[in-house]
Amino acid sequence: MTLKNTADRWGGVSQFLHWLIVLLILILAVVGLSLDSLPKSPKYFWVYDLHKSTGLTVLALVVVRFGWRLYAGAPAPVAGTPSWQARIAGATHWLLYALIFAIPLSGWLYDSASGLRPLKWFGLFTVPKLSGPNAGIRDLAHEAHEWLFWALVALVVLHAAAAFYHHVFQRDDTLTRMLPRRRNATPTSR
Repeated sequence: MTLKNTADRWGGVSQFLHWLIVLLILILAVVGLSLDSLPKSPKYFWVYDLHKSTGLTVLALVVVRFGWRLYAGAPAPVAGTPSWQARIAGATHWLLYALIFAIPLSGWLYDSASGLRPLKWFGLFTVPKLSGPNAGIRDLAHEAHEWLFWALVALVVLHAAAAFYHHVFQRDDTLTRMLPRRRNATPTSR
């Protein structure tokens, strides 16, 4: 497998970053949606700090992914893809990048404006605040964080549905080119 994207496949780096970010976002979603139901105990604050640290990690990874995309390019649309579908797919990808960037940024701004204790990224170093305590910014950032998350959920559902539509009904390589290639099994002689 090549690390860089080719004309017909996503390379190993793009695949790794894609699936790592997907996994981390799933974890963030489960934790984030359950935070309100947790009792305010020391464990709650540990989980909350873990959520924030993981969100900042996603922010850094999406910056790396965006940079890699600019460097390595993207595969051409699958042969036979109508131009309107290719344009929608391209716009969807850029919107996904924007949302995956904006959600942790709004969470970071929410944390900063809340005036809470300093955030330590996985307990290793203190993350700088984006603003001082400010109730107006805090409320706006919190609302944005939630609405952007739900917009991401909707877009991811459409993105995944389109990939499965292409795989099942169009029977093209749209989905499989983001998956690692299977190694060809060598026939065994009997």
